[in-house]
Amino acid sequence: EEASRAGCAYVNHRWLGGMLTNFKTVKQSIKRLHDFEVMLLDGSLEKFGKKEALGYKREIEKLERSIGGIKEMGGLPDAIFIIDVGHESGAITEAAKLGIPVIGVVDTNNSPDGVAFVIPGNDDSSRAIRLYARGIADAVLEGRSSVISELIKSAAEDTVEVTEVAAA
Repeated sequence: EEASRAGCAYVNHRWLGGMLTNFKTVKQSIKRLHDFEVMLLDGSLEKFGKKEALGYKREIEKLERSIGGIKEMGGLPDAIFIIDVGHESGAITEAAKLGIPVIGVVDTNNSPDGVAFVIPGNDDSSRAIRLYARGIADAVLEGRSSVISELIKSAAEDTVEVTEVAAA
């Protein structure tokens, strides 16, 4: 919910191994999901038999559950935010291999190894998770707006006004 508000990609079901290190293959699955969604919208699935159409619908549900949050992601992320670093150790390992910084909520029962920016806190409470997600989403939105305003400001300063051309 908060990731969607901030316009960020997310994984809320299960981290698939190779989601970052094997992104080329994941992009093929994303393309397959897009193709299925187009077929669903334009009614192409109606041409298939009941059993085949049901199989496609189940595959759409499976793909949506596993990669639905990253289907709009164009490339590798600049940073990753992880709620339960103990449970998502595979994501931390992949990010470390690619040099992607990890921001993570680390509970007392987990090690902060591999986490670049540690947020000490409870990763079991749903209220706490909502708080962390809201805070990160707010920070992303604030960062994007400040970058945009700086670009506008620098563009205004870079404009050069030519008043007169010297005669040769």
